[in-house]
Amino acid sequence: MIDLHSHVLPGLDDGARDLEAALSICRAAAADGIEVIAGTPHVRHDYPTTAADMQRALEQLRTAAGGLVELLPGGEIDLQELDRPIEELLPFALAGNPRYLLVETPYYGWPLDLGERLFRLHAAGVTPVLAHPERNYDVQARPTLLEPIVAGGTLVQLTATSLDGRGSGRAKSCAVTLLQRELAHLLASDAHEPGVRAIGLSAAARAVGGELARWLTLDVPRAIVDDTPLPPRPKRSGARRLLARSYRPRG
Repeated sequence: MIDLHSHVLPGLDDGARDLEAALSICRAAAADGIEVIAGTPHVRHDYPTTAADMQRALEQLRTAAGGLVELLPGGEIDLQELDRPIEELLPFALAGNPRYLLVETPYYGWPLDLGERLFRLHAAGVTPVLAHPERNYDVQARPTLLEPIVAGGTLVQLTATSLDGRGSGRAKSCAVTLLQRELAHLLASDAHEPGVRAIGLSAAARAVGGELARWLTLDVPRAIVDDTPLPPRPKRSGARRLLARSYRPRG
């Protein structure tokens, strides 16, 4: 499996506090069957990570991990940071691929200019990957908010905890609805290490099941890493089976 959203890089944000914590995440990832991890520290006002900070922490961890897992660069970009010139954002490209950028969904509210901000990335030749929208209260109430964004080419990343029982019931219901409506493309850990934010994809992949789980955890992320065309979505999926074990959102 390939995990393209984590906070494994040490000492940069609210993720791994130091190198030993980062190594602990890497060991747990390898034990869970994750072979590739993108370190995607927050890039926002409270964690003003620079590209140099990210690269320095990445090289430090690569040296210490010794090939335990393959570590790739990236950043989780706050919406307000998208006002920066594209040249300042590309060093945080997801998995080092300048065609993709991981964008953080706010937990509260639905910005009226979200579509416009994402469109500007598309216009610059960058595909946004919207992180964990199923944890946003507005999306939980109205999953269809994502339809025009996905139709415009944005990819959606769900968090493992939303599907494997570690997260809230509302987040799970929303995540399953997004899968059923074909509004999600990747599954990632968003690992910070402590508690329910620990590394892990296998339990969520088992919950989804079938070809869809492989598509979410390997096929799509591999295409991003290798800069190859995105594979088609499987015709049959485990979303219907998973939905039967969830309650439905309000909209």
